[in-house]
Amino acid sequence: QWLGALMALSGMVYLLLPGAAAPSAGAGVLMIGAGMAWGLYSLLGRTGGPALLVTAGNFVRSVPLASVITLLGWQYWQWDLSGVLLAVASGALTSGIGYAIWYRVLPALSAMQAASVQLAVPVVAAILAVFLLAEPMHSRLLVAGGLVMSGLGLVLLCGRRNVR
Repeated sequence: QWLGALMALSGMVYLLLPGAAAPSAGAGVLMIGAGMAWGLYSLLGRTGGPALLVTAGNFVRSVPLASVITLLGWQYWQWDLSGVLLAVASGALTSGIGYAIWYRVLPALSAMQAASVQLAVPVVAAILAVFLLAEPMHSRLLVAGGLVMSGLGLVLLCGRRNVR
């Protein structure tokens, strides 16, 4: 499992590091905080109950904070119907379904497996961007994607053997 996790992590580094600029200290703190919050959210979600119900409850509980933040930026609002529909589709539908699926499979994964699966998300998003948004396919994406997915495969397969 460790070899697979190392492969997947090196694939992410290969995909993201060349050409990357260091973020500002504030942005770095926010990114670290977001990563820690997602990890904690995932750990708490392992025992939260039915995935769809827990996800719906989390979305409902986020409304007050999201509303306050939205109102603070009211002077920057630019509304149009397609923007609102895309926001609803992106936020409520795809994110909600993604979270529900994640919480459905999470109890069956070890911490190593769950962390490794998360490394596939940027690769899958980049590959989808090639097909859906006509982004260019680069050899870097192919190599990095191969490393991440192969490493993920090792982590999942080795984890299955350990469970038996």
